[in-house]
Amino acid sequence: MEIDQSTIQEKAGPLTRAWGLLKALPGNAEAEILRVAKSIKKLGKDDPRRIIHSLKVGLALTLLSLIYYLRPLYDGFGTAGIWAVLTVVVVFEFTVGGTLSKSLNRGFATLVAGALGLGAQQLASLFGDKGDPIVLGILVFFLIAISGCRVEELLELARKRLSTIIVGGATCIVVSICICPVWAGETLHNSVAANIEKLASYLEGFGGEYFQSRERSNSDKSFLQGYKNVLNSKSTEESMANLARWEPRHGRFRSRHPWKQYLKIGELTRQCAYHIETLNGYINSDIHAPQEFRCKIQEPCTQMSAECGKALKSLASAIKTTTVPSSENVNVENSKTAVQDLKIALKAVSLEHDQDLLQILPDATVASILVEIVICVEKISESVHGLSNLAHFKSVEPTVSPEKPHRGSIKPVSEGDSDHAVITIHGTSPDSPGNETLRHQSLAN
Repeated sequence: MEIDQSTIQEKAGPLTRAWGLLKALPGNAEAEILRVAKSIKKLGKDDPRRIIHSLKVGLALTLLSLIYYLRPLYDGFGTAGIWAVLTVVVVFEFTVGGTLSKSLNRGFATLVAGALGLGAQQLASLFGDKGDPIVLGILVFFLIAISGCRVEELLELARKRLSTIIVGGATCIVVSICICPVWAGETLHNSVAANIEKLASYLEGFGGEYFQSRERSNSDKSFLQGYKNVLNSKSTEESMANLARWEPRHGRFRSRHPWKQYLKIGELTRQCAYHIETLNGYINSDIHAPQEFRCKIQEPCTQMSAECGKALKSLASAIKTTTVPSSENVNVENSKTAVQDLKIALKAVSLEHDQDLLQILPDATVASILVEIVICVEKISESVHGLSNLAHFKSVEPTVSPEKPHRGSIKPVSEGDSDHAVITIHGTSPDSPGNETLRHQSLAN
């Protein structure tokens, strides 16, 4: 009698699959543990503050869980202590500003809700039994009505509820501020400076990359991708600015720091990034302008790009160090001079055929975009200067003292067959201000 092999396989199939899954369970569990460990390690390398934040949340939950394990605390709060634990889950945020805003809003909302509840109960009692459902329905305060609490228990319930929420919110605030605080204002400050620096890195290397693309085909082009992170920074900056307003004075930032000015700088930075996004599409263009035309615009375009990059890097450094920017003015003026040189070079170009116009179109577009970037960089410079004035950035003395005028006299001296001239210079020595110095120099003819 022949046995149907397919029937045997169907009967043994579920058992075989179950046994296979059971045998693979230790290996799968180990692989999952390794995957989670690698993701945690990567998260710790990318932003160690995230790991610290998780530890801070765990510490806050542990402290508030003591309400259930210490008899004096449990006698004071009772089962209402769970609201302190829930408050941590609700209000503890990554930044100090976020934690402060949620804690204060939750405490105020609880206070108002408790007052409305007690007011509703008192108002309902004035109308008697017939008015209870109507007043409670209007005020939508059904929670206390459903709980079945007597009037004398309402005050005690409201007191415990409010006190546990205050304890939970205060614990979150103390832990957030005292243990490795993450300030939203400082995060916004560093983010705006980093975004400007990314644009600076791109512009500094664009000239050589565009006009010498063949020679630099194997060079590192990672700097060409940094600006892309700036394009989607609006929501993050607005969120950080809103949270920063809740934070107290800390470090270099005053209680009324001009956080709105950072949003203005960020908006101008994104406009510049959009210009760069358009500019980036022409780097690997297949259409090449005649060499004569490219040589005429290469120097002014390269100078515009380089000077704008230097100006932005100087502005980013000024924001990071909270110092009044000064050196970028020279770079902005140099970029404006390069714009004038470009206009002169374009006036000298003569087009003979329509084919020449099509060939020079990409390079002419690149030059036009660079002119727009120069205007945008100038606006960013003005906004950063406005920030330095509003935030009272500290001034930095120039490292090179300006030249001072000197007074002197020349006396010819005849000595033998050779003529000499003695030059006497009177001035103020930079090393010893206020002292008159005398310098003599003999010039032999």
